[in-house]
Amino acid sequence: MEVLSSRVLLRPGDLERSRRFYADTLGLAVYREFGPPDHPGVVFFLGQGFLELSGHSGGPAGERMMLWLQVRDVGREEERLRRAGVTVLREARREPWGLVELWIADPDGHRIVLVEVPPEHPLRRDPR
Repeated sequence: MEVLSSRVLLRPGDLERSRRFYADTLGLAVYREFGPPDHPGVVFFLGQGFLELSGHSGGPAGERMMLWLQVRDVGREEERLRRAGVTVLREARREPWGLVELWIADPDGHRIVLVEVPPEHPLRRDPR
């Protein structure tokens, strides 16, 4: 699998509290904000990767973290991973925000989100 970009996703219990912690306490720089103005998600620079805080989770801390991997072709990866016996939590589909997402689980049950950024999407980045 060719991974083009990656990020760690956190679904905090209190988005604003977590945002203050990562921005003010740890001093992470903001890469971008998105979503509704009254409850925006935020992506921070995290060395060579990114940390996204968005949404909300009332579950245990272990259920609030996911791995986000951008790939070129989610459909092709879904076929390959199904043949390999990987647990598919949700089939590939286009989200309202325009990305194509496939949700799978690693052997311990951690969620991995494979994402394809369509050519017309504003996040499209391919320096080649």
